[in-house]
Amino acid sequence: MPLSYPPLEKARILVCNDDGVYAPGLRILKETMTSLCAELWVVAPEREHSGAGHSLTLHRPLRFRQLESHIFGVDGTPTDSVLLAVKHIMKDKPPHLVLSGFNAGGNLGEDITYSGTVAAAMEATLLGIPAMALSQIHNYETGAEDWRMAAAYTPSIVRHLHGRPWDDGVFFNINFPHCPQKHGASVEITRQGRHCGGGTLLENVDPRGRTYFWIGSVGSHVKPESGTDLDAISRNAISVTPLHLDLTHHASLDMFSLPHDMRVT
Repeated sequence: MPLSYPPLEKARILVCNDDGVYAPGLRILKETMTSLCAELWVVAPEREHSGAGHSLTLHRPLRFRQLESHIFGVDGTPTDSVLLAVKHIMKDKPPHLVLSGFNAGGNLGEDITYSGTVAAAMEATLLGIPAMALSQIHNYETGAEDWRMAAAYTPSIVRHLHGRPWDDGVFFNINFPHCPQKHGASVEITRQGRHCGGGTLLENVDPRGRTYFWIGSVGSHVKPESGTDLDAISRNAISVTPLHLDLTHHASLDMFSLPHDMRVT
């Protein structure tokens, strides 16, 4: 059943991320959206949780503290933050929309399975709240951060998506390319792509002579498949990918159907 919600100017928006409550991307997203909605709240981890995936804190107490009016820091993961926001901090008036970002760097292809940014949007969706994950790709060669593309296009993209009905269990993963804003960018609806191979694993020795490993970035060394998020970004287009909570491969349900009288051997 499609979700319903008020117009954006009357909406209550929750902003979260995985880079931490003090991250510049979160601050810029907050500044970008504040004038476009009725209320804007921030509930985010107190420190960076990149790569945390959809993880919950289960083996220790979870705490939060108020930093400013409508801004809270959580000593847990992005998933913890959204759960605390919806079930406790904002329980009397839950958000109508959750925006997770701006993440520093892309969340493309299978990166989404590791991403705390995407996980925050996923948790909101599990709680029945429409959500979007937003990531800004930076200059990987220099490390320079440039948020102009995300800041410029997010209002119109959010307004467009928010104004349409969403099926239950659907949320959006949005990636902005690193390119001069003055050149503009097309906005493309895409499917999840696939990198070539996994992340790099770097081996080295610490000052005490012990071997350690450092997981590097995932890279694609082949031309991405047409219509994917990776393909759009490679052409400096903005990628908007609808994701779904249902991970079932439905075609396999009939292909691998099992006999009811299967015996133990």
